[in-house]
Amino acid sequence: MDSTATIVRSIQAAARDLGLPIPRDEQASHVIGLGLQEALMTVMPDMELSMAPKMVERYKYHYLAKDPELVLFDGVRDMLTELSQAGYFLAVATGKSRVGLNRAMNAAGLLSMFDATRCADETFSKPHPAMLQELTRELGQDMRRTVMIGDTTHDLLMASNAGAGAIAVEYGAHPVDHLRTCASLFSATSVAQLHQWLSENA
Repeated sequence: MDSTATIVRSIQAAARDLGLPIPRDEQASHVIGLGLQEALMTVMPDMELSMAPKMVERYKYHYLAKDPELVLFDGVRDMLTELSQAGYFLAVATGKSRVGLNRAMNAAGLLSMFDATRCADETFSKPHPAMLQELTRELGQDMRRTVMIGDTTHDLLMASNAGAGAIAVEYGAHPVDHLRTCASLFSATSVAQLHQWLSENA
């Protein structure tokens, strides 16, 4: 989903509400993919621990207000449908909470598309390999035949830590030069390019 700008603005608005220093866009986008409290503590390292629950509450307030605006990138639904119909297992490993993921997938009409999902409030956060380890076990799949597609270094490092392949997408949260510091099988500049690579190599 095209959520980077919404997440960044919500972090900044939450900090503004509480009179805290407002993170720059690059700082806020860098923590996307981590569990929410970990992300907020990382982007605001000088914030007192006692402020964390208030920051989480304000972030959720602003994010939920913008939630209806979130849309899938063009071409994603067709790509997922084709992969699913071809017999591939599709799974989600996300920094979102279970409630947040279910709400987003339901709004996008994708709940029935995925075979398994794992959220940051259920296991270790990225880049720990646990999400991918648990998903492959649940689906009975070999990690060596598993590919993590992600737009953050947290995603790509998780894949490396788990022994899975990684595909970087350059139209999301982390800058391309950051993504290129991580090992990947391919780096896609668009959904169309990602779809083509998967069709030819999956």
